[in-house]
Amino acid sequence: MFDSQEHSVAAPLTDTFGRRVSYLRLSVTDRCDLRCTYCMAEQMTFLPKKELLSLEELEQIADAFIRRGVTKIRITGGEPLVRRDIGDLFDRLGRRLGNGLEELTLTTNATLLTLHAARLYTAGVRRVNISLDTLNPETFKAVTRRGDLAQTLAGITAAKAAGLKVKINTVALKNQNVHEIPEMISWAHDQGFDITLIEVMPLGLTGEDRYDQYIPLLEIRDRLEQQWTLTEESARFADAGPSRYVRVAQTGGRLGFITPLTNNFCAGCNRVRVTCTGRIYMCLGQDDHVDLRAALREASNPEMALDAALSRALLGKPEKHAFGIRARAESPALPRHMSVTGG
Repeated sequence: MFDSQEHSVAAPLTDTFGRRVSYLRLSVTDRCDLRCTYCMAEQMTFLPKKELLSLEELEQIADAFIRRGVTKIRITGGEPLVRRDIGDLFDRLGRRLGNGLEELTLTTNATLLTLHAARLYTAGVRRVNISLDTLNPETFKAVTRRGDLAQTLAGITAAKAAGLKVKINTVALKNQNVHEIPEMISWAHDQGFDITLIEVMPLGLTGEDRYDQYIPLLEIRDRLEQQWTLTEESARFADAGPSRYVRVAQTGGRLGFITPLTNNFCAGCNRVRVTCTGRIYMCLGQDDHVDLRAALREASNPEMALDAALSRALLGKPEKHAFGIRARAESPALPRHMSVTGG
């Protein structure tokens, strides 16, 4: 399907605010083997598998974005590694590295990394983001509703052994893990990992009240500065995205803060998300979308149809989202779960 000799970049994907999109988060499934309390309901209704894009269609969509100047693709879910034959997709997309694509990566809960880490590295993946909210086995089971911390830690060990650079993502939960955050940071830095703290995002009904989960990261940073010296990084890293990084003097490691509620970071947004059914969402916090699956399956010339659909989608990319958690029992900003949107 892909010929590196024929690869060329068409008009870059640029929105009406002059922001160039160079980063695609591509979901391969809405399913997950965990049920984290801030992300999913305990009893989820997943999409029929026949509605999901095939691996070939996911590859076609990735190609369309690469032609339009996207240089980084992150595979997401749900949990991407539960998708059958997912290794084949990484193999295929890995062949684009050096031919328009500069980085191929994924976000995972690590439960299946012992099975996949070596193959991911062989395919060209060099970094993984791993979701981990606690180092306490009982808290882990409570947050994930079913997970085994030992399995996740084994996956992290496998990733490190395979040569993958690991970044830990930790959602700050007011009544469950805030007291553990210094320990999490120390552990991650001792392992040689960056770690990023993330505010709870109000997407989808989960059976929990996010008002009781949410804590502003400014408050956590104030607490950390009472025991550690945090120094702002002198320059933004190319891979930082919405994270704002500091260096922790006492550990020597990097600590990131993602603050969708307390400090909107949309001015520099360079990404879009495509769901496992082919919907492109131009903003995590908005519901406007364009159907790329229709362009693939109904058009006589799918390549041209995808290009036209991408151009149309960028016209609708908003200036910013409007997340907020202001009151107990407040409805989520959107009924769509994060697992449906794609990480």
